Amino acid sequence: MKQGMLYGVGVGPGDPELLTLKAVRALREADVIAMPDKGSGEQTARTIVGDYLEGKELLHCPTPMVRDRAALEESYETNARELCALLDEGKTVAFITLGDPCIYSTYIYIHQKVVKRGYRAQLIPGVPSFCAAAARLGVSLCQGEERLLIAPAGCGVEDCVNFPANQVYMKAGRNLPRLQQTLAEHGKLEGAMGVTRCGMEGERLWPRAAEMDPESGYFSLLIVPGKDRD
Repeated sequence: MKQGMLYGVGVGPGDPELLTLKAVRALREADVIAMPDKGSGEQTARTIVGDYLEGKELLHCPTPMVRDRAALEESYETNARELCALLDEGKTVAFITLGDPCIYSTYIYIHQKVVKRGYRAQLIPGVPSFCAAAARLGVSLCQGEERLLIAPAGCGVEDCVNFPANQVYMKAGRNLPRLQQTLAEHGKLEGAMGVTRCGMEGERLWPRAAEMDPESGYFSLLIVPGKDRD
């Protein structure tokens, strides 16, 4: 039997209209749609691709939101084994992941394990949340020779705030108050902007990041200009 194919499909930040044509093709051709299951009850990626799930076998892949490396490694190994078993059956599998699979994606660890086992797998890029957020705010992320720095808000940003570049801080969540304080201490909060749940139900734009609700949640990001523009 011919070995199956695994696609890691970036489904964008939340708006189903931001799915790429290539992502839609992979979803339509797939025998199985695999999706991350963080155990929180919210399956945003599944909601985005809801129109393409009819008649598909669904595979829920536990991806716990923990920092325990051993627990994470165990979940990646378990998911990789399940996916490889489907590929051994000759099935085409599309594993959906928010945004782009190459940017802070849990899926990439599973992808690497599947590839290491000698199976065929392909990454399908998606619209990153920070690109969609900049578009919703009507601003550019970088112009001319400007540089762009992207960092997760939860990993400490003190070494980032003074870097000479426009900055994006992703997944602010409960770290938002500390991030706002750090930016304020370095004179970077004024002019910073934010978006909560970009493209999803409950989306909110914050032209002034200083006014962002501390309870905005995990799907919050800030855009911090490196300097004033004319």
